Amino acid sequence: MGLYGVKAVFFDLDNTLIDTAAAGRRAIEEVVPFALTRAPGPLQVISALQSKHHYGEEEARSICDKVQAKLLKECHDPAKMCITDLRISHWEEAIQETIGGEANRDLAAECYYLWKTTRLQHLTLAEDTRAMLTELRKGLRLLLLTNGDRQTQREKIEACACQPYFDAIVVGGEQKEEKPAPSIFHYCCDLLGVQPAECVMVGDSLDTDIQGGLNAGLKATVWLNKAMTTPVDTSPVPHYIISSVLDLPAVLQKMEHNINAKLGTDHMASSNE
Repeated sequence: MGLYGVKAVFFDLDNTLIDTAAAGRRAIEEVVPFALTRAPGPLQVISALQSKHHYGEEEARSICDKVQAKLLKECHDPAKMCITDLRISHWEEAIQETIGGEANRDLAAECYYLWKTTRLQHLTLAEDTRAMLTELRKGLRLLLLTNGDRQTQREKIEACACQPYFDAIVVGGEQKEEKPAPSIFHYCCDLLGVQPAECVMVGDSLDTDIQGGLNAGLKATVWLNKAMTTPVDTSPVPHYIISSVLDLPAVLQKMEHNINAKLGTDHMASSNE
């Protein structure tokens, strides 16, 4: 049996190990003040919208706000459209909704690539998270399990340089099914040579990470709920809830204590028979 009574831990990537939402917001926000501050650095979206395309500051801000809203509501079906085309369309629609007139695909593409570059620059694996993963890996096998488009997720993984901390990395967009399908979890188990009942899933999504772990019969699911405001009817129900991924070692220690306590109770029961 591995450390803490389990053999492997599966980690989600976005908004679990790295703050993808914050990086996306920062990328949107940073394109706005560039034209005002004239800070050194690569060309930003707002600069292109204002100086190159003669849009006012208010119009440029509106475009960025609309794009942010579209990203939050995004539903991507790779069978119908690649992620790049979808996100260029977000910019194209936002520009047309704000400015009117004919669609400008070239400008939309320019804006998208500038935003994407900026977001990747802000995707980092925090030092304390790196230290935690390094320590956990001394006694456990670690696997990164992320849903999403292959190219987009691989770019994020490369940007935050998290590869050295994992025994395996699985991207949903490269598999037949993504989380919460049991098949992708069982594929991960096969990669590591472990059984589902020996694994723990850690992630921020109840619908994909927690439901998926339950569907696959994993030993435990750990929900990362940064706000710690649990809905009245939380469904599915995770085994554990943490407010920071750094709280995971304490949860694993608790699991080990519970296992040892149960073994002790079982031993006493058998001795009394």
